[in-house]
Amino acid sequence: MASGLEPIPISSQKHDPAWKHCQMFKNGDRVQLKCLYCFKLFRGGGIHRIKEHLACQKGNASTCSRVPLDVRLAMQQSLDGVVVKKKKKQKIAEEITNNNPTFGEVDAFTDQGDVTPGLPLLDDSNTPEACSNLVVSRDVISNTTGDKRKRWRGKNSSVNAYTGAMISASLDATRGNNPIFMAVGRFLYDIGAPLDAVSSEYFQPMVDAIASGGPEAAMPSYHDIRGWILKNSVEEVKNDVDRYTATWGKTGCSILVDQRNTEAGRTLLCFLAYCPEGTVFLKSVDASGIMNSSDALYELLKQVVEEVGVRHVLQVITSSEEQFIAAGRRLTDTFPTLYWTPCAARCLDLILEDFAKLEWINAIIEQARAVTRFVYNHSVVLNMLRRYTFGNDIVEPGITRSATNFMTLRRMISLKPNLQAMVTSQEWMDCPYSKKPGGLEMLDIVSNQSFWSSCGLIMHLTNPLLRLLRIVGSERRPSIGYVYAGMYRAKDALKKELIKRDEYMVYWNIIDHWWEQLWHLPLHAAGFFLNPKFFYSIKGDIHNEIVSGMFDCIERLVPDTKVQDKISKEINLYKDAVGDFGRKMAIRARDTLLPAEWWSTYGGSCPNLARLATRIQSQTCSSLADTRNQIPFERIYDTRNCLERQRLIDLVFVQYNLRLKHMVSKKKQQDSMDPMSFDSFSTLEEWITGKDICLEDYGSSDWKAVEPPSGSPMLLGSSDDEVEELAGGFDDYEIFTRVKEGEDE
Repeated sequence: MASGLEPIPISSQKHDPAWKHCQMFKNGDRVQLKCLYCFKLFRGGGIHRIKEHLACQKGNASTCSRVPLDVRLAMQQSLDGVVVKKKKKQKIAEEITNNNPTFGEVDAFTDQGDVTPGLPLLDDSNTPEACSNLVVSRDVISNTTGDKRKRWRGKNSSVNAYTGAMISASLDATRGNNPIFMAVGRFLYDIGAPLDAVSSEYFQPMVDAIASGGPEAAMPSYHDIRGWILKNSVEEVKNDVDRYTATWGKTGCSILVDQRNTEAGRTLLCFLAYCPEGTVFLKSVDASGIMNSSDALYELLKQVVEEVGVRHVLQVITSSEEQFIAAGRRLTDTFPTLYWTPCAARCLDLILEDFAKLEWINAIIEQARAVTRFVYNHSVVLNMLRRYTFGNDIVEPGITRSATNFMTLRRMISLKPNLQAMVTSQEWMDCPYSKKPGGLEMLDIVSNQSFWSSCGLIMHLTNPLLRLLRIVGSERRPSIGYVYAGMYRAKDALKKELIKRDEYMVYWNIIDHWWEQLWHLPLHAAGFFLNPKFFYSIKGDIHNEIVSGMFDCIERLVPDTKVQDKISKEINLYKDAVGDFGRKMAIRARDTLLPAEWWSTYGGSCPNLARLATRIQSQTCSSLADTRNQIPFERIYDTRNCLERQRLIDLVFVQYNLRLKHMVSKKKQQDSMDPMSFDSFSTLEEWITGKDICLEDYGSSDWKAVEPPSGSPMLLGSSDDEVEELAGGFDDYEIFTRVKEGEDE
């Protein structure tokens, strides 16, 4: 390595695919990049030049002679995508230049008091008195009159915003006759595909590839799709899997067991392997006949561990049913270098489910559902709501039904001013549905301060648990270093909110019932101990349970006793922040780097402890998969032909792994999904559908009149990084032991 070069960890926030194939160094004030294959050092040009180098594209950079074929093709595809996007932007800019009115024409237009078709209208007298950060949005979508017209003419930025809105509305108006859109729609309707197929990461590249072929482009046949194209896709996915598995030697992996029940009554177990590089689907098994047998489940888990490689596996995560507990204990006896752990996300879901069963919380949830059911079954009311909430919905789907209950209450609280402004407006009073029983009940609930006070209390009690659920289910970072602190913070919040011991113990008892095994899990304690963000924030001695969990992990995960002794000595250097641990850079990085990255960067003086810490901090805590987009597993087990069954196994292997590869972006797309869509029904059904709905009660059912949601982030606010809220003291003796300090246990 050239002298003066200091390695810099590549942040997980860098999403360009080329970052995975280079190293970053700091030389003085300059950042330099090095190719992982030919080791060429680039002193400028950034990640784009590295990408051209890997794609073997001549011009700005020399070509790489050692880059693997799959990497070169991926970089070429990425560069082609950039070119296509640039051409599209240029084309749109040209259309805007040709079609837009001049500023003078806009002024004349606004003087006449007209409003662009397609923009939502809100009369000033009925506009929701929401928070101040909505002022800009309100100005943009409301009718411009009087003084507002002068403000439009006085600010070019406002003119541009208004012009942009006009263009957007014009585009919306032409979509109804767009032959491309209609062709895509007819294709999806004909084959019965899920309509969110257009949100696939591969939809736009497919369209671009077809367009690049011109009018003479040949389309693949049925036999092509199920033949050589599937064969090539299997190889592509296997290359991705091989890239992930190559990192297991450093990071280890977690085996996840995801249980699914099919419409035909089968119970399928899907086996996946998690590491920071990505989650891999391994295989599925029809376990319908063995779910009640802990011995059969043990044999199945043992087989998967052996297939993955015992040396790579740190833990096996399953649900917490008794048969899995028994199978997990046998598994750890057979393989003394790994742990069995129950799924943290599932345990959190059960905690929230029991919270919702408490009488006073259940009553508030039912009142909130009365509002949402009425709104989402009347197109007139729904359109009015979306105008007052600037396109936002008052329901929010979570990964489970229990999470949905509390996330929706939180969403309604954030929209409280808008809801109240709506039901007190003249527009609402003139609406015939406001006189119906459901409309009168909605007015009662939204105007009831007691309802909102209870919602606020519920939000304070459950927000820490919802935050922890997001952390353990996150694809952004390995979660094991945060779960212990997350549950501590959840119990701490309950205690501070309710104060009286007999009140907060009601909720602590629910938590302890489902979380007991996880609270005493050595891996979670070690994850906390080895997370510098939390470890160095503790004043005084660390609780004995955490230290004991750390020692347990050393003995189980490091079988060599000589290495164990070395780690014990290195722990003291970590405790005292000796050497590189005490550098100002390392101190700042405690809060900015992921724990595994921090250890890889600053743990050089403690190589044995750093190796163990990196493996522990690279694990997840959850096996709960997102099932809103179902994979057609059942066809595998309905097929009796051996050749066709193997083809279907390969097809599912490709489908599942392609979806896992883009799980983060898929979650963002699903968050913006229409709550009334079929894909949202699994978690939102109780919020948008009554138990006994008939058309006489819900007569306004014209879906064609419903305006689509267009959520405004200005209204709901941007969510901060969840782990930032976990910092703080960890010195409450009662949270660790359930006994107040000074009392006998």
